[in-house]
Amino acid sequence: MNAKPLGWNPLRWECERDGCFNKLKRPKIEQFAECFPGKINFSDVDGIVEISGNALLMEWKPDVIEFSKGQRIMYERLTVGRRFSVLCIAGNAETMIVSHQSGFVDGRFRQWKPATLGGVKTAIRGWVIWARKHPRLGG
Repeated sequence: MNAKPLGWNPLRWECERDGCFNKLKRPKIEQFAECFPGKINFSDVDGIVEISGNALLMEWKPDVIEFSKGQRIMYERLTVGRRFSVLCIAGNAETMIVSHQSGFVDGRFRQWKPATLGGVKTAIRGWVIWARKHPRLGG
């Protein structure tokens, strides 16, 4: 028997049964563009987890990409001081075959490098160890 980890939380939405998730459930963040100056607007988050007051954001891309200027600036600024880190993954979201990973840590972009799903999981486990050793609780 293959027991699932306690945090197992698969998407229960089925497009064939429930319709197109993007049309029916995704907030239309473009509706808020008028609230911000210039080209600034909300960005979606593919995943986020918090441990001991530290946050790891997951940014999934279908392929190795050059981040837009705005997204790059946001991630560089958010990650200064390491309260937030961003793990960037390139791969096929349907099959979960990963080709590359990169990230933003302490205000710096770490270049794309070849990766596998196993390698990404190893990086996440390393971040968990780091987050537990550097708690930011209460502040």
